[in-house]
Amino acid sequence: MNVPFNDDTQSFLDAMQDVKPIAKTDKAQLYDPSSSLEEKKKRAALKLAEREKINNPLSMEGVKPVPVQDFIEFQQPGIQDGVFKKLRLGKYPLEFTLNLKGKTLNESREQVYNSLLQCHEKGIRALIIQHGTGENSKPFPGVKRSYINHWLREMAMVIAFHTAQPMHGGFGATYVLLKKHPQQKLINREKNRKR
Repeated sequence: MNVPFNDDTQSFLDAMQDVKPIAKTDKAQLYDPSSSLEEKKKRAALKLAEREKINNPLSMEGVKPVPVQDFIEFQQPGIQDGVFKKLRLGKYPLEFTLNLKGKTLNESREQVYNSLLQCHEKGIRALIIQHGTGENSKPFPGVKRSYINHWLREMAMVIAFHTAQPMHGGFGATYVLLKKHPQQKLINREKNRKR
């Protein structure tokens, strides 16, 4: 069957004149399951790292070392001085304890973020984080408590924190006060209406 030669055919041939055929090889591509498995593992690790970055916003950069014998403290604007003083003196009942001793920084980061989210959801207001003093930690003394100081400031639900009293661990622990969960505010309003 002959196709009539027209302007469209000539245009096509002109456009394709510098196209070269793909070279044939005598070798077949062999399937290597170990390389594809390694590639899958690498891709999975990258996805996990990306997901963790999205799920946990606590940063690992920009942490300023806090000397081991310095207090770490923070009070959001608008928090009454009496509330902060009560926290500083350890007078709030501690409803939860988070022990980070022996944990890596990455494990600590995950536990701080997840535990505080869960505490907030459950309506827990006052808790303590036991991190140790880290006098011999590397790359600088008190590295974990320096990160705690940094991370707690990044969490909007944390309204105040302070180094614990000696009876609760002193420089090796930190009191944390969380905002009321919106659901808890609603429950409190209902209780007050019934009075």
